Amino acid sequence: MRDKAGWTGSGRATIDPNHTPAVEGDHYLTAATEAQQHAVELVIEDAQHDMLRRAHPPTVITEEDATVLAAGYPQLVAAMDLDNSAIAELVGGQRDVFTAACGDQLSGLHGPKGKPCPARPWVCLLCPLAVFAPRHAVNLLRLKAFFSRQWQQMPAAQFMAVFGPYATRIQQVLDRFEPVVLAAATRHVEDQDHELPLRPEEMTA
Repeated sequence: MRDKAGWTGSGRATIDPNHTPAVEGDHYLTAATEAQQHAVELVIEDAQHDMLRRAHPPTVITEEDATVLAAGYPQLVAAMDLDNSAIAELVGGQRDVFTAACGDQLSGLHGPKGKPCPARPWVCLLCPLAVFAPRHAVNLLRLKAFFSRQWQQMPAAQFMAVFGPYATRIQQVLDRFEPVVLAAATRHVEDQDHELPLRPEEMTA
């Protein structure tokens, strides 16, 4: 007869104490078909990439100068295969999205490759392709105000699950700007939803 004494209150991470984790993994978690196995691997791969992106420090330039970007982030420039023209576009605003300049909107990092990135404005905060400059301070502060409004209306656990990592990162980016830049940007923030490109379901209640 199977030993069930440890089923309640056990620190084991298995369903049945008579099974090893490996056996239970084979029984309950292993994909049955090759297609299912591929789908599981894609989920794991996406999760791993997401963890790496979240750990990646933000690329922030305090001077809108191409030489500053190239000198300060040589690995970024190399990884994105940016030539002098692309660097100039990043610094000059031609590649701007709402909260940052984007190294490659067609990269497929957050959507279909070859099509404009569909990511929501806050996703840029953790994206390795994003470059933040002083001219983005106004929209970053507008996004920070949006997070504050969402914090007030959402349960804390839900907010942390949806916006928590982005709220942490936005402060890290803003802390890199000079106080005078933030003070000037604050004057253009109304703390209203219409200041952001939001979908109807994302509006503050």
